[in-house]
Amino acid sequence: MITTERIINCVNPTCSHPINFAGSRICANCQTPIVYRHIWAIGENLSKIPVGEIIADRYEVLGSQIWLDQKPGEMPETKDEVADEIIPYLRLYRMRSHLPQVYGFVDSPTESPGKITLLENTPIDESGKLYPSINEVWEEATPVRQVYWLWQILQLWQPLSDVHVEASLFLPNNLRVQGWCVRLIELMNTSRLHTPTTSLQRLAASWQPLVEKAHPSIAEHLQNILRPVLQGTGKLAEISQQLNLLLLSAASEFPLNLTVAGATDIGIEPRQNEDSCFPTNTDSIEDPLLPRVSIVCDGIGGHEGGEVASQLAVQSMKLQMRALLTEVALSSEPVPPNLLQQQIEASLRVINNLICNANNQQKREGTQRMGTTLVMGIQIPQPVGSIMGWDAENSHELYIASIGDSRVYWITRDSCQQLTVDDDVVAREVRSCRSMYRQALQRPDATALTQALGTKEGESLRIDVQRLIIDEDGVLLLCSDGLSDNHLVERSWQDFALPVLNGIMTLEDALYAWIRLANQTNGHDNISLVMTYCRVSPEYIVATPADEESTLEMEEKIVTVPEVEVEVTEEESQITDSSQALLDLDLDLELPEEAPISETTPVSATTQKQNRKGGKSLVRLVGLLVLLLGGISLGLYVWWRYNPRHFQQICRQLPPSLQRVCPGEK
Repeated sequence: MITTERIINCVNPTCSHPINFAGSRICANCQTPIVYRHIWAIGENLSKIPVGEIIADRYEVLGSQIWLDQKPGEMPETKDEVADEIIPYLRLYRMRSHLPQVYGFVDSPTESPGKITLLENTPIDESGKLYPSINEVWEEATPVRQVYWLWQILQLWQPLSDVHVEASLFLPNNLRVQGWCVRLIELMNTSRLHTPTTSLQRLAASWQPLVEKAHPSIAEHLQNILRPVLQGTGKLAEISQQLNLLLLSAASEFPLNLTVAGATDIGIEPRQNEDSCFPTNTDSIEDPLLPRVSIVCDGIGGHEGGEVASQLAVQSMKLQMRALLTEVALSSEPVPPNLLQQQIEASLRVINNLICNANNQQKREGTQRMGTTLVMGIQIPQPVGSIMGWDAENSHELYIASIGDSRVYWITRDSCQQLTVDDDVVAREVRSCRSMYRQALQRPDATALTQALGTKEGESLRIDVQRLIIDEDGVLLLCSDGLSDNHLVERSWQDFALPVLNGIMTLEDALYAWIRLANQTNGHDNISLVMTYCRVSPEYIVATPADEESTLEMEEKIVTVPEVEVEVTEEESQITDSSQALLDLDLDLELPEEAPISETTPVSATTQKQNRKGGKSLVRLVGLLVLLLGGISLGLYVWWRYNPRHFQQICRQLPPSLQRVCPGEK
């Protein structure tokens, strides 16, 4: 059936009139936020289904294999037994930042018999479009992001190989990117691809077209890494080590400034606060862990149980991380990621056993045993040689540890991504292949914790430690469920994190404003959150075209480039001589002219926008000329490396006689 009137239902089960027009943000009847759940359909002949058709009286076809669930509040069709073809999705549930999950099934509307498998958590944006493939945005990406995408693919290789779906990584169109994050549309059984080999050599071959178009600063390094693999002699451990060093070198080229703020609040209903966090406004700004370490713990076990456990965990973790940072500082070479992850895991097991021993000494049993959730972020500064040749002090590595249902989010100007997976009954049932995600959510104990620090011996803990490379401005948010309940973070991040990223609101103001909102929405629980603002964009880097309006104020600031002593080569000296000659040139640049505006004449929003765009073009061109007049300065070179596509666009607006002094221009 094809309908011309697009609708979507409210998810509130008590709503008396749940039908809304597609495009609505809140239900017109009960004011509940509308949920848009885009689904990826897997089956035969799906491309023949016309756009607009409604499948099974609930799924609207938006495009080839992309459907919208018009009734997201209702359970999708499931199967009594878990089919073999969906087991990889279930076993890899903890990697949901990168992989989709099975949503349900539906009878095929085509002549092909059988069921269509429906996937959720797929790389589809809010408008129902797939995020770009890695091929589509590769050449526009910075060197560090190119290496970072390859690094993520390599980290997925072994887990996917273990369940025989590593072929999913061979197809560039199946690899989508949402900003920094590599995401897969679907998982494909290796036997479905009729290739002579499915080894690491096959993966390297799929990378070769990307490497050939990689940024010049990393292309040769990547070729050297791939060469032995393509010849059949390279090993996974060797590739991982070499790619990691290249990633750290590329990331370290830019400055990293961290600002952190944290607070805990008792909430409206609770009588005591069992949460603890670091830092708070009572912590000394001289603490050597600041601003690199952030911790949030949510205690369980009642008064003088959960409160004690969470405080003990925070204080113990601070001691452990101080020792780790000291140890890393003494190392003459970068410590490998797997070693750092192992040390963080070992620290958590030590803390677990401290709380566990306290339980045993106090003879606490069952639900009386105290424990705590824990999420932690630690930015580990490792010295590394940058690909530009200087010794950098920070490799931009951020490690995240998680136990329980407190959460970590990474928020940029474009997205808010949950990095952690709750340790609850839902995760246990899905990972053990006993149930699909939507089925497990129907259990009355769905959100019950399955592990926390202190409730059992450390050897039985399943600890999740991830690594994030900071290659763009972002806010790391750690919070207890007093903030994350009811999808509050996903619904409100643009109101609190974006103003911080755009310089409109201080970190502290955003922190306490978020707490006030959480008290209004989730006041039944304690609320703790720690926000770390990570800034990597140099002051002389102007905004990218994708974010022009939100960063207008930043572009209008006076740009200053620090003086840096560099050894000038003969080639650079020639370029400097050429650029010095610009002082005597009469530049004929076609810059947009702004019509004079009378103070009493009203100006429309459209006119203001056009004038601002003209002004921004002038700022960019003048900024480029200033850098050119100074010779092949550090600022000019880094701008080229930081955003090569945008840099070259501006370069092409210069007269031909000046274009040759731009890096990368022939």
